[in-house]
Amino acid sequence: MECMKIEELLQKLIRFNTTNPPGNEAECIMYIHGLLKEAGIDSLILGDKGDRLNLIARLKGNGSKPPLLMYGHVDVVTAANQIWQHPPFEGIIEDGYVWGRGALDMKGAVAMMISAVLRAKSEGFIPSGDIVLCIVCDEENDGIYGAKYIVDNYPELFKNIKYAIGEIGGFTMPIGGKRFYPIMVAEKQRCAIRATVKGQGGHGSMPVKDGAMAKLGELLVRLNKSRLPVHITLPAKMMLQALSSNLGFPTNIVLKSLLNPVLTDKVLDLLGDKGRIFDPVLHNTANATIVRGGEKINVIPCETRLDFDGRILPGFAPEDIMGELGKLAGRDIELQILSYDKGPDRIDMGMFEILGSILKEGDREAIPIPFIVSGVTDARFFSKLGIQTYGFTPMILKNDIDFSRLIHSADERIPVEALSFGAESIYKLIVGYDG
Repeated sequence: MECMKIEELLQKLIRFNTTNPPGNEAECIMYIHGLLKEAGIDSLILGDKGDRLNLIARLKGNGSKPPLLMYGHVDVVTAANQIWQHPPFEGIIEDGYVWGRGALDMKGAVAMMISAVLRAKSEGFIPSGDIVLCIVCDEENDGIYGAKYIVDNYPELFKNIKYAIGEIGGFTMPIGGKRFYPIMVAEKQRCAIRATVKGQGGHGSMPVKDGAMAKLGELLVRLNKSRLPVHITLPAKMMLQALSSNLGFPTNIVLKSLLNPVLTDKVLDLLGDKGRIFDPVLHNTANATIVRGGEKINVIPCETRLDFDGRILPGFAPEDIMGELGKLAGRDIELQILSYDKGPDRIDMGMFEILGSILKEGDREAIPIPFIVSGVTDARFFSKLGIQTYGFTPMILKNDIDFSRLIHSADERIPVEALSFGAESIYKLIVGYDG
């Protein structure tokens, strides 16, 4: 097993079609279980459904420091109706890349973690604290059978763990001719919201003005032309200050201006697509994703429903986004919360320095910065146990690879050298972790 190259390991992981739904991650999880067992590392298999399994393994340390958690998921989103240069579940290597669904999100990162743990075991290295490797299912579809299930039913397996590494962070982000490496320290909270719009109904042959359909259309137009209010949270401030302090004029002034709520939206409008990553971390957001209304072609509906994918900034609550949406929607539209996943209440930066130093050791031009993610990860579940997650799956990416645009898209791929860089960086973390 020690001789398997990391790109070969990723190829094997990609070839398990773990599209979620339905997931069917069990075969992939058991394959990883076999690799660890062959190397002499015991692992637990957990799950309440036969085809939705999770794995927890432990590389024993000397006990002088608390354990460190490394976790990732092996389920992936669909590749259906996408046009790929190479089949999404064959893991083909071409042009220096491993191609396939999950190469970036996040089987590539899982391969890095497994490779680093196997290397430490084969070299006989004993870390200061236990290294807990947790590979889960179901991250792409609510986490009910994955991280949530484990945290709710087996919290004792994570006793004394303060820090973890997970997805979204440590990859190259070129700005102003410099190589920044964002390390995720916070993420937004997910909140599903429904708007119910009512109005006069009637026969389809008789025109109705200002009915439910018209009001729905007006709401969608208002949402399209407006942003919710600006909020400067601590992680966003840390991120923008780190960027601006490492960039020259005029870019540094532009980024600093984003921290002035009076100027934020005007600057974002001027930046256009270049401000794409900053917009969602400075606002609560609500994107309309599902519309329901009408059942018969000749009946004007008296009610329509619009579902939103709401994302709430750290430190804010559902009532905050509901109040902001309510002002935009108006009195005639009823809003309700369908579901809400609470995020961490605080940020612990205690391990940021060692992660940054590892990146700088691997790339002399690396500038590590704190990063807030506009989406959600399994970090929200582990935070219930008091665990601070850092997005740290290091990758040196060429300028033609846009991480945020490539995940969940056709032709998802990862450079082979990025895999090696990530595995080496995570191994250095295992060796240098000091609790």
